[in-house]
Amino acid sequence: MIILQVSPMSQNFWIAGIEALLLLALAAYIGWWIARRTFAGQLAGLEADVHARHKELNDCHKSQLIISTPPPARIEPVRVESFAPIAVIDEALNGPDDLEIIEGIGPKIEELLNKEGISTFAQLAATSAEAIKAILHAAGPRFQVHDPGTWPQQAALARDGKWDELKQWQDELNKGKLD
Repeated sequence: MIILQVSPMSQNFWIAGIEALLLLALAAYIGWWIARRTFAGQLAGLEADVHARHKELNDCHKSQLIISTPPPARIEPVRVESFAPIAVIDEALNGPDDLEIIEGIGPKIEELLNKEGISTFAQLAATSAEAIKAILHAAGPRFQVHDPGTWPQQAALARDGKWDELKQWQDELNKGKLD
């Protein structure tokens, strides 16, 4: 039978205590070194991820500033009288809308409507189809072939943010006209 006898490394109490503290310090240092090597790669990965997220956030803030910063407001008297005065305030605050979203309106017609003071969905929605037809007829034969019958209703959907309904209806339309 083998008997293991545990004896202190040193016979002196104080030296044995110092040896124990040195062993404990060595074990702590080895533990720290292993943890540092283990987590250094993970920490570098997390720092890179945080940096990427900050860059995405800054890009997002920059794009929102570009989108939300309206161009200098130009308030002029509008000849079309059938829209609500709130539309003028809306345009001054938010800038003009992209009227080409409306089925049947292209860049030239949008330019023509803008010259007549209609540059937002709210203004177009509040303008009667007859008033728009008069604007088109006054612009010449090139524009007289267009039928603005559905434009105010489409603009109302766009003004109210009902994009799914607008898209569904536009799929049924042919150049802004019901077939």
